[in-house]
Amino acid sequence: MLKAKSVELPNGKTITFKRSKAPWIILVLLICFYYSVQITGFDMQVLAKRIGQFWVIIGDMIPPNWKYLNKLWQPLFDTIKMSLLGSILGAVFALPLAYFASSNMIKNKSVVAAFKFILSLLRTLPTLVAALIATFIFGIGTMAGTVAIFIFTVAYVGKLLYEQIENADLKAFEAMHSMGHTTISAFRCAIMPQIMPNYLSNAIFCFEGNVRYAAILGYVGAGGIGLMLNESLGWRNYANVGMILLLLVVTVFIIESISEYFRKKLM
Repeated sequence: MLKAKSVELPNGKTITFKRSKAPWIILVLLICFYYSVQITGFDMQVLAKRIGQFWVIIGDMIPPNWKYLNKLWQPLFDTIKMSLLGSILGAVFALPLAYFASSNMIKNKSVVAAFKFILSLLRTLPTLVAALIATFIFGIGTMAGTVAIFIFTVAYVGKLLYEQIENADLKAFEAMHSMGHTTISAFRCAIMPQIMPNYLSNAIFCFEGNVRYAAILGYVGAGGIGLMLNESLGWRNYANVGMILLLLVVTVFIIESISEYFRKKLM
């Protein structure tokens, strides 16, 4: 047990302080760290011995193969297109799901719990797994990648959106409701203006991340530039890999700069 510490002041009063729990917390963290190392088989000697290979691969990527650039434009556009389409559709479908998951809009607790469970379930599904399942259903190509990005966007934007709806000011909503407006009409006129800036900002931010995720989805056959990356890594053609990564970095930087500009306009 942690005993309290008492300090007597010059005026005769006694102040009692609880002893810090920090030493116990540190001890628990150290124990967890020790067993994590044992379970995962982490070996510092192997890390120190093999870390030099990382710089060898980086050296093979520089300079990148500029002749390979012409083959990358179409896969890059495919990646951007499936990211954009999946993000737009996901953001649109997230709105009704977030509405039904909001406890201040829907009074039926079972309905609210069901829709929150759906959003939680979608969030726990890894994007790679969703893309892999989609490739079995729709075949190899950008369709599978678009579906995977759509699922991720619905879960991400929906979660943030229903929290914003639940924290919205309901005075105008209740006033319109009492004047005879339907719940949907009152929501559209009183709640949507409050949540719209953050809703659009979150959707744009999600699109930024989806461009990066789309490059990874090619590993499971979901199309786009990820297929080229997987192929180049498989053949150990690191000069081509360097070209792909350079193109992705420049593309993501441009998209992030544009989206940051629009997000600032929305705030």
